[in-house]
Amino acid sequence: MANDIDILFVGGPVLTMDAARTRATAVAVRNGRVLAVGHDDLRELAGPGTEIVDLRGRALLPGFQDAHVHAVYAGVEMGECDLTGATDLGEYRRRIAEYAAAQPTRPWITGAGWSMEAFDGGLPSRAQLDEIVPDRPVFLLNRDHHGAWANTRALELAGLTADTPDPADGRIEREPDGTPGGMLQEGATVLVARMVPKATVEDRVKGLLRAQAHLHSLGITAWQDAILGVFNGQPDVSDAYLAAASDGRLTARVNGALWWDRERGAEQIPELVARRDKLTAGRFRAGSVKIMQDGIAENFTAAMTVPYKDACGCTTSNAGLSFVDPVALRSHVTELDALGFQVHFHALGDRAVREALDAVEAAIEANGHRDNRHHLAHLQVVHPDDVPRFARLGAIANLQPLWAAHEPQMDALCIPFLGGELASWQYPFGDLLRAGATLAAGSDWPVSSPNPWEGIHVAVNRVNHGDDREVFLPEQRLDLTTAIAAYTAGSAHVNHLEDAGVIRPGAFADLTVVDRDPFAVPAKEIGATRVEQTFVGGERVFSAGR
Repeated sequence: MANDIDILFVGGPVLTMDAARTRATAVAVRNGRVLAVGHDDLRELAGPGTEIVDLRGRALLPGFQDAHVHAVYAGVEMGECDLTGATDLGEYRRRIAEYAAAQPTRPWITGAGWSMEAFDGGLPSRAQLDEIVPDRPVFLLNRDHHGAWANTRALELAGLTADTPDPADGRIEREPDGTPGGMLQEGATVLVARMVPKATVEDRVKGLLRAQAHLHSLGITAWQDAILGVFNGQPDVSDAYLAAASDGRLTARVNGALWWDRERGAEQIPELVARRDKLTAGRFRAGSVKIMQDGIAENFTAAMTVPYKDACGCTTSNAGLSFVDPVALRSHVTELDALGFQVHFHALGDRAVREALDAVEAAIEANGHRDNRHHLAHLQVVHPDDVPRFARLGAIANLQPLWAAHEPQMDALCIPFLGGELASWQYPFGDLLRAGATLAAGSDWPVSSPNPWEGIHVAVNRVNHGDDREVFLPEQRLDLTTAIAAYTAGSAHVNHLEDAGVIRPGAFADLTVVDRDPFAVPAKEIGATRVEQTFVGGERVFSAGR
């Protein structure tokens, strides 16, 4: 047997994340799977060809899984005008000017990542871009990808004028005379995005591989891509996954969520079935359907049970948008459930959460429990009456923990307009845990950082790593074990990867080595944890310094 051992990890600690949350100090790997978990006794399994990985006190964990990410979008944007990580208009000006100068022949300047907090009221203007790039169209998605910033040339090419009506699922922000001002919300982004030259399949494959390398460097071995389909003018990225999976370049395990076209109804379901059958190759499959039920709080399109406030604190008439009729949603989800699809909901406001849970409940009443593992992502506001329903219905709470902290976008663009009651119901991780909900976790990258340790830090501390702001709703903090489990076993459960997210005999050797035992450092230092090695199926896909 000794000659069959490929890798032996020794010198723990090994955080198995099994049901008992046991620890070990050694793990043996053979043929891409964990052969044994134990201690020094496993050394006798090593043979002449065995690679010995001495952890030297560093921790070994199951590979992380991101339950809600847009990897191809992120990878493509990494090669465009990247505005992520900055919140200053001056820095945006510098980056845009630098990119435009470096790309003199590109017909459009495209990119993403700007933050609404950099602008008064969260609204940039076309004039700000015209000063930098007056002669070429510019189209830049914001960090949450629910809005876009365009210059005058881009608006002109798209034919947008004061007479252009708002689409049903979006809004054109306007100057006093009705002229489009340069900010496009939700579905209005399509009005300009459709004019942007489309990336090729090769561009998308390059983006996927760029993103995969970055995710592996963060210890991520599997994920669920939250949109496979045409969304707000963005291309379908399924072809990139199929190409990379077919020739073995896709080293991660990926489940794709097929986009539900909210302009259509049940007639699209046979098409989704056909796409599911087609999109299966290597480590890639597409067994989920993504339904975006509402928008986001910052532009007042997240669906709430009570209306938003205005800048003066007065109640408005706007309670957000339900993109899919709630009654029709129940019928659609029931049919999808009967066909074996998992439904991946974007549900950010408390009304959208309730509508999604109502749909899951309708499916259960019609079909019984079918273990499709429907999950609700984002969950910024959850009504207390709906918190217990997650456990009762088996609906999984798909958390994006990094957002559950005080930062300018939260403090300036969310809390004042939600009002006291809705604001107090934000990101109720602790309540969901105490009510028995199954928790998974993801990043929504490129909306926010895909680094799991940054998300885990906020889940535990409810404050960003290195920040000294007030703790955000401290009663909703999670313990460290629960937070790590959400990114490992919880997300593996969402992805129907029964042999991942845990270190036990027979499981995939999807593993990550980090530079410390996260349980041995103060909670305020969790976010500083760094990944040193990542393995998928026993193959090393990342090593720091290599």
